Amino acid sequence: MRLAHLILIHDNPLSAERLVKRLIYPDTDIYIHLDKKCDISDYIHLQSLQNVFFIKTRTAITWATYSMVAATLACFEEIIKANVTYSHINLLSGRDYPLKDAATIQNFLFANADKTFMAYRHIYNEWPEPISRFNLYSFGDYKFPLRFKIQALFNKFLPAKKLPYGLEPYGRSQWFTITPQCAKYVVDYMKKHAPVRRFFRMTWGVDELVFQTVLMNSPLKDNIVNDHLRFIKFEKGGTSPLIITMEDADTLISSGKFYARKFNATIDSEILKFLDKQAGFEPI
Repeated sequence: MRLAHLILIHDNPLSAERLVKRLIYPDTDIYIHLDKKCDISDYIHLQSLQNVFFIKTRTAITWATYSMVAATLACFEEIIKANVTYSHINLLSGRDYPLKDAATIQNFLFANADKTFMAYRHIYNEWPEPISRFNLYSFGDYKFPLRFKIQALFNKFLPAKKLPYGLEPYGRSQWFTITPQCAKYVVDYMKKHAPVRRFFRMTWGVDELVFQTVLMNSPLKDNIVNDHLRFIKFEKGGTSPLIITMEDADTLISSGKFYARKFNATIDSEILKFLDKQAGFEPI
C-alpha cells in the first residue's frame, strides 16, 4: 500500500519545491498538477526527485469556477489509471505544509484506509451562507461574449437553480484526503450525470460543494469522516484563508491536524523552519 499526494500548483516555484521535498517519504508518490497558465520550465526539475510525477492533463484554473473541479477530477482519473494501490489521495495546494512528520501521517492513513477525511456541512441545516451559490447562475467558467450580462439576466428573470435528482446539498472545504474508491465514485458520477455536471458548472465557488454533495448522497457516505485533517485560518466573513505566521505556531501544534494553509515564505519563512524542526525534518 502507498500514499498519493496530489498538489495543485499555480505559482511560487520555491514554495512548491519546499513542499514537495517535505512530502517525499517511502511508499509515497507525489503528483503535481501545474496550472496550464504556468511555465512548466520553472517546475520541471521537480520531476527528477524521488517518486514525483507531473499530471499530463493540465487545466487552466480560474478561482471559484468549475475549472478547479474539472482539474481535480482529471487528476483523480489519471492517478487511478496508474493502477497503484493507494490508501488515499491527499489533495493539497502549493501553499499548504505538513504539521506532523510523514511517518505519523502515513501510519494513520494506512490504518484508516477505508475512510475519506472531508469536512462537510448540510447547506440548509448547518451552513446556509452558500445557499445563493446553489440558487444563482454563475457563468464564470464559460468564455462566450457578454457572459456576465447574460448571467445577470438569468438571475433576474429565471427561477432559482435546483439541484437535479433531489440531491441534498452539502459543502465545506475543497481540501481533503480521499480514498481511491470515493475519488473514482465522484469521477464516474460526474461523467454519467450530465445534469449535475451542468448545474455545478453554473455555480460559483463550486469547488467547495461538488465532492461533499456527491459523496454525502452516495452509498459511500458512511465512509466519510467529517474532518479534513487541516488547520485553515479565516478572518470572520472572509473568503480567502489568512497567511499563517509564527504567531500561529502554538495553535498549529496544539490543533492535532496534519496539514495547514496557507503559507507565504516571503512574508514569514520562520514558521516553515519551525514546522520542519518540530517534525525532525532536515531540508533536502
